[in-house]
Amino acid sequence: MASVPVHYPWFKKEDTNAFFALFQNNIANFVIIAITMLGFGFPESIVFGQVIPGAAVAVLVGNLYYAWYAARVARREGRTDVTALSYGISTPVMFVFLFGVLLPAKEFTDDPQMAWRIAVAACFLSGLVEVCVSVIGNWVQRNLPRAAMLGALAGVALTFIAGQMLFTTYEMPVVGLIVLGVIIVGIIGQVHMPFRIPASLFAIVLGTGLAYLLGQAEVASITEGLEHFGFYPLLPTFDWFDGFVYLFGAMAGILTVVLPITIYNAIETMNNVEAMDAEGDRYDVRECQAVDGVGTMLGALFGGVFPTTVYIASVGAKWMGAGRGYSILNGVVYLFAAMFGLVAALAEIVPVAVVAPLLVFVGVSMISTAFRGNEQRYFPAVVIGMLPYFGNYLSTNFGNDAAEVLEGVSAGIVPLAEGAMFTGILLAAITVFIIDRDFWRATLFAGIAAVFSFIGITHAGEMAWNAAPDFTIGYLIMGALFTFYAVTGYGLAPSGTREQPGGE
Repeated sequence: MASVPVHYPWFKKEDTNAFFALFQNNIANFVIIAITMLGFGFPESIVFGQVIPGAAVAVLVGNLYYAWYAARVARREGRTDVTALSYGISTPVMFVFLFGVLLPAKEFTDDPQMAWRIAVAACFLSGLVEVCVSVIGNWVQRNLPRAAMLGALAGVALTFIAGQMLFTTYEMPVVGLIVLGVIIVGIIGQVHMPFRIPASLFAIVLGTGLAYLLGQAEVASITEGLEHFGFYPLLPTFDWFDGFVYLFGAMAGILTVVLPITIYNAIETMNNVEAMDAEGDRYDVRECQAVDGVGTMLGALFGGVFPTTVYIASVGAKWMGAGRGYSILNGVVYLFAAMFGLVAALAEIVPVAVVAPLLVFVGVSMISTAFRGNEQRYFPAVVIGMLPYFGNYLSTNFGNDAAEVLEGVSAGIVPLAEGAMFTGILLAAITVFIIDRDFWRATLFAGIAAVFSFIGITHAGEMAWNAAPDFTIGYLIMGALFTFYAVTGYGLAPSGTREQPGGE
């Protein structure tokens, strides 16, 4: 299709809400990164001088690219309502790199500098792998049902975003509930705020002011945050190349963490691009995965240790009516915030309970899209795709004690948590194929699930041969059941007379 001349604005009022939503989400992640790494024993020179600036480079490059990509889509389709894809660090991937790469490297080497080098090498490798995976991105998108991809993504949104942030909102109810009310009225209800101030900005200012006036926030936290002010230049470094020696040598076990989580990251990008497609903005999955991989590698060249991805907040930005301005502003502002130490200061000044309600909205919008983007008959598949993340959420929050603590609730929680994204996608895809009476494809995906459990991508704590034998056998038996129906057609209703799922 030929390009159509359109006036696609660089910035509009609706970009303000989306900017605050995306920027706060990134800040929340980077505060967690900073606190956790300092707790592991990494010095401030690495955390604020290398990791945060390196991540800022990746965030800047990705956000500028996706703003440019949105303009291309707008010209191609002759539209002015195109929303740029959000871009940042995936929360699940962040935790995996913190506790599956950085911490083991620190414990093994007892040298923060070398541990950082190993993590940067792992991050660079992750980006390179995602670029390679992008070659088959479109094929995967065509062959995975939308209900499977959006259902699994909605599981993340329900547990780690909307659910977790609602818990956080209620930790400071006097402030959190007021902010939540503003978000519901201003963003969901589309009611104007005083002086036409964007609802997200009004909520943050009101919530932060009340937190300090009511004594819900300590003034001392501002002083603590200001201590991190300084200048952290963005300089490429190649000191980390010797990290590859460990990565392919004494610490090769880290690769069993990096490779699966990279595939997960590529699928997360695919899911989020699919979610935007459901909202009317079509982006190329293969190109997005390649961009995410390149952004990750560029961040690593500047010292970053966390892979980046198309963000789950994209749909929230679409709902807010954002264009490309929020993406450009996020990249630029975050770059300066990282260079001058503003990240820690802002995070200390604004209470988490003030930010949380806005992220509740982001999660809710993603869950809603999972249903609105699918026919009603596929709703059961969407729900099934969401369920594994309940196990993942519980397991993540109980950490190393998860198996012992959760055993009394159910022995199935921990294995369900391992590889929850893949499990959700596979189960939801199988459900879609059964609804469509495509038993052969259901058999194929049951076989894929058996292979994944056999090599430990799902239902096992680490990759190994015959890692989860009971689950492998279970999926094979499930596949045999589907094969029986595919061959015999036993019990199938005549075409056109089938009831909707769940019908009486």
